Amino acid sequence: MNRRSFTMVVIFSLLLTSIAACGDQASRTSSLSPTASHNPASQAVSHQTSQQTSQAVLEIHAFEMGFKPQNLTVPSAGVYTIKLVNDGVIPHDITLPDGTKISANSNETVTADVTVPAEGLSFICAVPGHEAAGMKGTIQVASANAAVTPTMMDDHSGPAPESNIAADESAPEYILYDAKAPVALEGTVHEIDLVVEEKDMTVAPGYVQHVWTFGGTVPGPVIRVKVGDTVRINLKNPSSNEVPHSIDFHSSEVAWNDEMTSINVGEDKVYEWKANYAGVWMYHCGTTPALHHIANGMYGMVIVEPKEGLPAVDHEVALVQSEWYLGPQGDLVSLEKAASAAPAPEYVVFNGVANQYKDHPIEVKTGGSVRVFVLNAGPSIDSSFHVVGTIFNTVIKEGVQLRPETANGYGSQAVDLAPAQGAIVEFRTAEDGLYPIVTHAFNFVGRGALGLFQAGDGDPKN
Repeated sequence: MNRRSFTMVVIFSLLLTSIAACGDQASRTSSLSPTASHNPASQAVSHQTSQQTSQAVLEIHAFEMGFKPQNLTVPSAGVYTIKLVNDGVIPHDITLPDGTKISANSNETVTADVTVPAEGLSFICAVPGHEAAGMKGTIQVASANAAVTPTMMDDHSGPAPESNIAADESAPEYILYDAKAPVALEGTVHEIDLVVEEKDMTVAPGYVQHVWTFGGTVPGPVIRVKVGDTVRINLKNPSSNEVPHSIDFHSSEVAWNDEMTSINVGEDKVYEWKANYAGVWMYHCGTTPALHHIANGMYGMVIVEPKEGLPAVDHEVALVQSEWYLGPQGDLVSLEKAASAAPAPEYVVFNGVANQYKDHPIEVKTGGSVRVFVLNAGPSIDSSFHVVGTIFNTVIKEGVQLRPETANGYGSQAVDLAPAQGAIVEFRTAEDGLYPIVTHAFNFVGRGALGLFQAGDGDPKN
């Protein structure tokens, strides 16, 4: 099995749709085969268009759970050949509003001529549950005066979450955030300059927000020290910025109205604290409204190791889960959305960008020991951190420990983290392959909370 096919198998296993239900439908519905449906509407369209010449071929790929491209534009109404390529592992179809159905089994390609009316048309996959999971799209007709050719709008990696903000095809590519955890800073007293930067950032393919950052990245830089160390933060709010900012280290013990107070544009201040407790901690901006400052990117992770350090492992990774409530392109995130009593972010992400570690898997040694420092920065959604295909043999969550030497044979499948909670988890990969990183709140997996660990070459069949 090649790597692409295997990746699709893994990602499909994470989705909400029941494979069992799909298999049952495949056994009951004769149209789930590489032929056109035999319902009367389909036959009527086939007969009607058989005397006309197709203007172009529209190639649409089906996968679990989406179409690529999801939205297409043709220059004029007329007859077009739809070429359905099923890259998935189960049957899929393209069903039109008049009942026309083009069906293909896994790894099959089927073509059929359809008439696209002047008003355009929509299409879905009619396998139960697939439309709700995102398998739907449109074919639009361009203006009769526009000189265009058939265009296929790439939805990048599957159906995007519904939003009132349209994707911008000209948006810059996102910048990959390095997930490798830094080593602990040397010495016992650490001077750190932390400059607030207000900047544009691509948070998902096609979506740019004007974010507020610590050090120019979302999340801010990971700070790693040991118990007993002193940390002196030189926080700077340059005159090029527009609003006041502040910082709050959950790993510190200081008065709220002392180091945590806001500084205006052009000001700076020193925030000094001593690391008295080990753990994975959050830092964030606390300037009013703190919800907006956090939702707009002002958060980061502090790792405080025990004084003697942590045991050596083969790989260390730092992951921060957070949410994006999209505002207009190039503008701040929506405080109105973030402040909802039932928050519904467009994206839930690891380290600031939707699906970046699905696109760029984190490589680990097969059988090697992996330690993940994980923080839920929120600001509002709980996390159920899970790595598919592994069992956590070590968990240190908010000071509570599960270790192999004290576990009596127990392990952990997921770590529940409310906003501002952190944990350390460790595991080993059993074989070459792909191991998805998710929050087991699966309604957010399709909204960007998906990454991959790649053990070895990623293919267990080699």
